[in-house]
Amino acid sequence: MQHKTTVAFLVIVSIALLLLVLPAGQAISQELQSVLVTNFPQLQEVKGTVSVEGTVSIEGPVRHAALRRLKEVLVSPADPGETSRLTDGGILEADGFTGVVLSLNGRTRGKILEPGTVGAILLPEEESVTRAFEQEGRYQFPLELTAGLTPGASGSFASEPKRATLAFPRYRVRLYNTSDKSVTVNLYAYVTN
Repeated sequence: MQHKTTVAFLVIVSIALLLLVLPAGQAISQELQSVLVTNFPQLQEVKGTVSVEGTVSIEGPVRHAALRRLKEVLVSPADPGETSRLTDGGILEADGFTGVVLSLNGRTRGKILEPGTVGAILLPEEESVTRAFEQEGRYQFPLELTAGLTPGASGSFASEPKRATLAFPRYRVRLYNTSDKSVTVNLYAYVTN
C-alpha cells in the first residue's frame, strides 16, 4: 500500500512540474494571420505666402512662444505723468501671440537716496492710441509693469513677472523712473499662445 501511495505521489508531482514548465497561452493554431501596419509620413513642411489682398499663410512650424528683449535702455528720472519726458524703449512685436509674461530688471547708476519706482508702460502702436498719448497725455489700453527701488540701495533691481493678455500686434514701450538716479533697464517679454 505504501508503494501505491508513493507512486501516486510521484505521478502527481510529475504532472504538477510538467504544468509549471509548459508555457501558458501557447497558440494552438499555427496559421498565418494578416497584420496591418500604418507608416505615418514625416512632418509636413509648411510654406508661406502673402497675397496682395493681405492674405497671409504661415511658413515653417508654428511657434507657440518666443522671447522678446529690450536691453540696456538708459532711463532718466521722470514721473509716469510726465508723458513728454518718458524714455522710448522701442517696439514690442507681438503679432500672432495672445498672451505675454513681462519681466523688468536693471541696475541703478549710483546710490538711491529716495524711494522710487521703475516702470514700463506698453501702449498699442495704433494711430488713435498714439495721438491720445502724445496730445492729451492719456494712456489707452496700457500694459504696465513696475519694480520698486529702496533708499540706500545700489546695484540691481527686478520686478515680479506679470502675465497679461495681448490685444494688439505691436506695442510701443515707454519707460519711467521716479527715483533720483538714472537706471539701466532690461525688459523681457515672453509672448505665448
